[in-house]
Amino acid sequence: MNILITNDDGIYSPGIAALAQTARKFGTVRVVAPDVEQSSMGHAITHSRPLNYKKSPITFEGIEAYRVNGTPADCVALGLHMYPDTEVVLSGINMGPNLGNSMWHSGTLAAAKQAVLLGIKGIALSTPVGKTEPDFELLAPFVERCLSLLFETNEVALYNVNFPKEPIKMMWTRQSVSLYDGTVIPGEDPMGRKNFWISVRSLEQSEENSDRWAMERNYVSITPLRLDLTDEKRLKEKIGTEDVIGYQGLGIS
Repeated sequence: MNILITNDDGIYSPGIAALAQTARKFGTVRVVAPDVEQSSMGHAITHSRPLNYKKSPITFEGIEAYRVNGTPADCVALGLHMYPDTEVVLSGINMGPNLGNSMWHSGTLAAAKQAVLLGIKGIALSTPVGKTEPDFELLAPFVERCLSLLFETNEVALYNVNFPKEPIKMMWTRQSVSLYDGTVIPGEDPMGRKNFWISVRSLEQSEENSDRWAMERNYVSITPLRLDLTDEKRLKEKIGTEDVIGYQGLGIS
């Protein structure tokens, strides 16, 4: 199997090195990652300037690795151009969880989405981080089991995986959609100039069997996702109720 690995934390992140070492058990691994941190970049792509790639300044123990002056989505697009035989794209292991509504602005998940848009299976992997780095040796057996599970089929699919600090088992989950507060925290730099940090906090309890609910119980959360954002229930309710053409008017049964 030919595997492309990227992230949004940048080429120097210990998470991408840990993922590369586990993934190489399943095939040939190549790394194409941002040259600087691109956290919360979302699905931004670069179109106003050219991209370039350079050899990674750090060694990945025999794995080809390059850094790119672009976003996570850029890295996937360029990486698949460089390695057209790629069969799956892995993004992570991100230093910080990507749960619930945070998926909307996650650069880690965006890289996996970009793979699916280009016809390749995409898997995003994340874990919480505190004052110390995650224990990647502790997580490694669960990362391997998760990859083994998700590599079983060749289908083009999108998955979002989150590993708690001390996993006890794996669980299929759905995305939590509980609301959160976009908190703006004012501050001041050493020169006395005002600055602001944007942060979030949950306003509701996590829903049972959701990704947040699983992580709260030390379960590895595996969430299958799709690119189609259509609200099927609301669409069905709206057809025939407004002066707008519905499926029948479009010749769609």
